[in-house]
Amino acid sequence: MTSVKELLIILISSSLVSNVVLSQFLGLCPFLGVSRKINTAAGMGGAVIFVITLASGVAGVIYRFVLVPFHIEYLQTIVFILVIAALVQFVEMFLRKAVPALYEALGVYLPLITTNCAVLGVALTNVQKEYGILAGIVNGFATAVGFTISIVILAGLREKMEHNDVPGPFRGMPMVLLTAGLMAIAFCGFSGLL
Repeated sequence: MTSVKELLIILISSSLVSNVVLSQFLGLCPFLGVSRKINTAAGMGGAVIFVITLASGVAGVIYRFVLVPFHIEYLQTIVFILVIAALVQFVEMFLRKAVPALYEALGVYLPLITTNCAVLGVALTNVQKEYGILAGIVNGFATAVGFTISIVILAGLREKMEHNDVPGPFRGMPMVLLTAGLMAIAFCGFSGLL
C-alpha cells in the first residue's frame, strides 16, 4: 500500500521536478501548437488531464489483472495505445457535443492526444517504476497537471510576446522555442524540492 507521503512525492515530482514537457520533452507537438491563447491551452490541458489520468488507471488495471496473469506483458505498448485511442475518442465526442467552441479551437490537436507520446510515456513509466494502480493514477494526474501548467504559462507568454518588437529572425516559432527553453531552465529550479 502506498502511503500519503509517497503519493505527495509522486505528485510534486511528476508535476514540477520531472515535468513531462520541460524536462522529458514529451508532448511537444500540442505544447507548441496549442499554446497561442490561454483559453485554448487551458482547454487542451483539461483534456490531457482527463485522458492521462483515466488512461493511467485503465492501463494499470489491464496490466495488473490481464497482461501479468496471462504472461503477455510484451503486448503492453499495443494495449496502452488502444486504451488511449479509445479514451481520446470519448473526449472528442464529449467536447463536440458539450463544448463545441473548445472543440473547434483545439482543432487537429485533439485527435493528436492519441499519438501524444506523453500519454503513452506515463503508462509505460507507471509499469517501469512498478507503481500500483493508485500511485499510477496519481502519477498520471500529476504529469498532466505539469503539462497544463507548462502549456498555460507558455500561452500567457506568447500572448504577451505578440505586442513586443521582436527581431525578424526570431519572430514566430524561433521565439517560442527560445521561450520554452528558458522555461525548461527555470523549471530546473524545482529539482531542489525533493
